[in-house]
Parts: sequence; C-alpha cells; structure tokens
Amino acid sequence: MSDDNPKSVPAGVVLEASKGMLQKQLFAIFTSPTDGMGPIFANMEEHLNFQVSLEAEGVLYAAGPLWTDDGSEWEGEGMVIVRASSPEAAAEIANRDPMHKAGARTFRVRPWLINEGSVTIRLDNSTQTFKID
Repeated sequence: MSDDNPKSVPAGVVLEASKGMLQKQLFAIFTSPTDGMGPIFANMEEHLNFQVSLEAEGVLYAAGPLWTDDGSEWEGEGMVIVRASSPEAAAEIANRDPMHKAGARTFRVRPWLINEGSVTIRLDNSTQTFKID
C-alpha cells in the first residue's frame, strides 16, 4: 500500500476537505434480528411507540426498515438515525429501545456526517396538505 492511496484517513482530513459544507454530525444505529422475525413482531408495537417518543423529543432524525438488496423482502433489519452528543449517547438511546431490551435485535452505532443533500417540503395552504421529497 502506498502512502498516496491509504485505506483510511483521520476524520479531521474529511472535515477539512468539506469545511464549506453542512457537517451535521448524527449517529446511525443499524439493527439486526437475533432470532428470526417472531421476536421482531412481538416487540413491534412497543418499538414503534418508542420511535415516536424519540421523534417527539427531537432526538429521532429518521428511521425505518432496510429491505433486502432487491427490495422484495424484509429480514428484520433497520436503521435509526439519532441526534446525540456522542456514540456512547447514541448507544444509550438504542439500549432503551424495547426491541433491543427484549433481545429481539442487536445494534451497532456509527457516526454519520451529513454534508450534501436536500429536502423538499411542499405545503399547499388551500388544502392544508404537504408533501416531503
């Protein structure tokens, strides 16, 4: 391996290279089933209520299931993006999830830096409806 083609670089190098961008630090919690779909569905209602409570607190950025690569099935995996002060704080949030407390899923936390992208919100006053793209 040559020095001009490293396998990784310090986070500071990326921060410097993208210093004019958003650089919003969030944390991705990747969840995986431990014993099939039965325990997942047994804990689904409490899990979703927990997610909604995180949303109400302003902690939850986004969450949802991860489909199989071809998009045809769900094997119980999910991703939860949270606002937290550190990976440890994100793990504390994940540990409170009824899905994890029950042992239906395990998780891992990865820091995620948002630099690029956009969100479009259309609000139609006359019909009092909105659309998020």
